[in-house]
Amino acid sequence: MKRTRPAPVCGMASRVIPKVSVAHGPATPESKGEVLMMGGRHFALVFGLVTPVVFAWSVQVHPARAEDHRDGDGKVTISGELKRWHKVTLTLAGPFAHERDNAPNPFTDYNFTVEFRHESGEPVYRVPGYFAADGQAAETSAEAGNCWRAHLAPDKPGVWSYRISFLKGKHAAIGGQGTPLAPYHGITGQFTIAETDKTGRDFRAKGRLAYVGKHHLQFLGSQEFFLKAGADAPETFLAYEDFDGTIAMKKGVPLHTWSAHVHDWRPGDPSWKGGKGKGMIGALNYLASKGVNAFSFITYNAGGDGDNVWPFVERNDKLHYDCSKLDQWGIVFDHATSLGLYLHFKLQEQEMDDNCVGDKAEKKVVPESLDGGALGPERKLYCRELIARFAHNLALNWNIGEENTQSPEEQRAMIRYLWETDPYKHPIVIHTFPNWQDRVYSELLGDKSLLTGASLQNSWREVHQRTLRWVQASAKAGRPWVVANDEQGPADLGVPPDPGYEGFDGVARSKPEDPGYTLHDIRKYTLWGNLMAGGAGVEYYFGYKLPQNDLKCEDYRSRDRSWDYCRIALEFFSKFHVPFWKMANADELVGNAKNDNSRYCLALPGEVYVVYLPTGGTCELDLSGTSGMFSVRWYDPRRGGELLAGSVKEVSGGGKVDLGRPPADENEDWVILVRR
Repeated sequence: MKRTRPAPVCGMASRVIPKVSVAHGPATPESKGEVLMMGGRHFALVFGLVTPVVFAWSVQVHPARAEDHRDGDGKVTISGELKRWHKVTLTLAGPFAHERDNAPNPFTDYNFTVEFRHESGEPVYRVPGYFAADGQAAETSAEAGNCWRAHLAPDKPGVWSYRISFLKGKHAAIGGQGTPLAPYHGITGQFTIAETDKTGRDFRAKGRLAYVGKHHLQFLGSQEFFLKAGADAPETFLAYEDFDGTIAMKKGVPLHTWSAHVHDWRPGDPSWKGGKGKGMIGALNYLASKGVNAFSFITYNAGGDGDNVWPFVERNDKLHYDCSKLDQWGIVFDHATSLGLYLHFKLQEQEMDDNCVGDKAEKKVVPESLDGGALGPERKLYCRELIARFAHNLALNWNIGEENTQSPEEQRAMIRYLWETDPYKHPIVIHTFPNWQDRVYSELLGDKSLLTGASLQNSWREVHQRTLRWVQASAKAGRPWVVANDEQGPADLGVPPDPGYEGFDGVARSKPEDPGYTLHDIRKYTLWGNLMAGGAGVEYYFGYKLPQNDLKCEDYRSRDRSWDYCRIALEFFSKFHVPFWKMANADELVGNAKNDNSRYCLALPGEVYVVYLPTGGTCELDLSGTSGMFSVRWYDPRRGGELLAGSVKEVSGGGKVDLGRPPADENEDWVILVRR
């Protein structure tokens, strides 16, 4: 069905007087005086060379506050599909504002929060709201208006009530004092929610994905547990030419067009402003069609590798947010939720997460960092705005930073603020350098923080060992973590493209003389290495040397076969009802007490065992301490399909048993399912 934009529900001034503002950008030596790429609104970007430094400035025309502007009358509109787990939007006709206002600043100086309560008394959600300009900013690029919004994803059918809190005061939204603002403060109402009508991959058929104190996340509706597999690259996913106010600051890092996926867009899919967004929407359609279920993106990278994604009206203005750009992001995220794609929010990266640079933590003032790494007004507002606009999505995590170098105290403070501000308590994870894992993660285990998981970066061949390290360490500390492998080294290569793609020979090598590795090694030791360690899944990183790499990827089909292998792995656990959330690594049962890459075992002792043989052959399984008969079936991780019988079809408990040989291709990798 063709989606149409909702009718306006908030008033906006009819006359607009243009004005010009000048925003000074950073020095950008990469530009060498040349015009940089840009996209979105009407940016006129000019670069002048002033020896010996290159300076950049931008001139933007935007509407001023209109002469006949007016505040809203307090009317509340409830919109969306009023069904369980669906996005329900409350829009308030509130005080008129412009996204660049300072007195008051609509983002910091108004605290708009809505309490939603189910008729049974539980649950109660205190949902932060946000300034939404004219309520149609994704289409109009409006910067001013009197629409204020909050989103709910209700988890029960029945009657829900709401009560609006609207305070005004200096930094009222981020901990400052505020006074109630009439006539908006205290408005109440109610609406009725029906049961969802969604099925299949759509997360609205399953419910919110939650941390439940285990190594795997669980859908609160269907009660299913979740394994993820998807794309970690490009990290600059949101650096898209069809988004308003989106500029490429580095000559060698252009904005994405996603033109390779325009043909994957389907009639009825969302777009904006007369057909923009089709490439990005198509890219997500493609990922979903391959059977993967996750993708990641950085929401702020000024000063980082890409330097082309920020949610603000200007790169360096951290207290004013771009209403239309963020509404356009929201269209994409909502579509991803409907496709069954988990949203991995990476909130910052190493180059600008604090006033330290690199894995040596060199002290340096980093102007792009939020409060220099501390939990100050910039960081609080950033977290609050993202939560207000996007936390209604059902399956996501907040990653507090890629290769994060903040101090443990700063990390704990940010984690706690996210947890306390997010009404839905989405999982919170952290990513860091491979050689910083002990340094960072050890300070956050157990009751030292509210962290729920680790986003691992390490060599493709060390995934099993590193995953197992943090699965076991977190369990021992009393707060089991959800441990994913989200970046595969070496950094220059990552997960290679398919053989033959753009002439690629299929072997990833840093140097011609290196033996290299292939997508088959990634399947064996990264994908299955994580899953068989009790991990939560993988996202694939694309390096920076190979075709369609991390900062420049436009075509997810470059890893088409790797997505197939991901789908096949996920299907094994779901199709054959393998209770992975109850199982733990038990490599020692297949003679691998050192947990090397020779063979892996995942077990629920006495009930079910999964054995993975990276190089085929056979092995013994130690069934000591058990009794009774167990079936033995083989699964092809290269082609998928049904369970197959090998040379041994049944074994009895009580000691070590030979599992026999696979039905074919003895030297290829195989999965063995042994169960009662």
